[in-house]
Amino acid sequence: MPTPTISIRSDQFGPEHSARAVLCLEAGHDRFRFMAMDGQGRGQWLEDYAFPSLLTERAPTDLLTDIFRDHPLLTAGPWHEIRISINTPSFTLVPQPLYRKEYAGSYLALMRGNELPAYEFAQAYRHESEGFLSVFSLSHALADFFSEAYPLQPMTFVHQAGALLEATAALSKQASDESPVYLYFEDEFVTVISRAGGKLTYCNRFGYKNAQDLTYYVLYILTELSINPETVVVMLYGEITPFAEQYTELSRFLAHLRFGTYPTALTLSDDFSDLPDHRYLSLYGLCLMGD
Repeated sequence: MPTPTISIRSDQFGPEHSARAVLCLEAGHDRFRFMAMDGQGRGQWLEDYAFPSLLTERAPTDLLTDIFRDHPLLTAGPWHEIRISINTPSFTLVPQPLYRKEYAGSYLALMRGNELPAYEFAQAYRHESEGFLSVFSLSHALADFFSEAYPLQPMTFVHQAGALLEATAALSKQASDESPVYLYFEDEFVTVISRAGGKLTYCNRFGYKNAQDLTYYVLYILTELSINPETVVVMLYGEITPFAEQYTELSRFLAHLRFGTYPTALTLSDDFSDLPDHRYLSLYGLCLMGD
């Protein structure tokens, strides 16, 4: 079985507690991570797996099979609830009054510039409090894998951006009078989310080749939103450290650059105390989606 790059587990929680627990899974092309919450909604078990570049030519479901095989928690069940976040390039937001289920694939085709391939289909998640739906692509193979791993169990699919929207909605409630911009880094992509008065004003994800490209894109977005880079608070999350080139370049132009804290609406066991608060915002947002 592959070895996780990060593994945190409370002694107070185990597979025998699954019936009252929530399992949150996040799957992408080159990584997989999960967190389990006990019956009180407290995070108790987290693992993070990165797929080596030589293995990413294999189908993600093959790599997941290696992880799931004989894993004491992932093979447990039944679960009270299972939430699955999918990290795919194709996603868009559609206002609730305009959404039609039969047009879900068309929304993505308009965003992509072409139709979804035959091995993918359109999936949607309704963000009730925000007034829109996130529509995203999901591969048949991945959906079938989880359905076979957890047959006849309650399961919710959401895009990673949707989980980040949930997390930033919670963060905006604890941001007092500030209206920060949130940057979430993963590999060579950044998700930019802006909220004003708690309401979403911008959400998009883009790839970048270097720190200079990243900074240009971020400053361009701020200009389009009429946000002053000298006064706005920019919160950093995900795969970024104070020693990263991205941080150094951004700090030249953004006066109030900060590493974020995790949403206080989420409770974590004491075993998570050494984990950087900003690291797993998308997974934390997934954990909050049932609240």
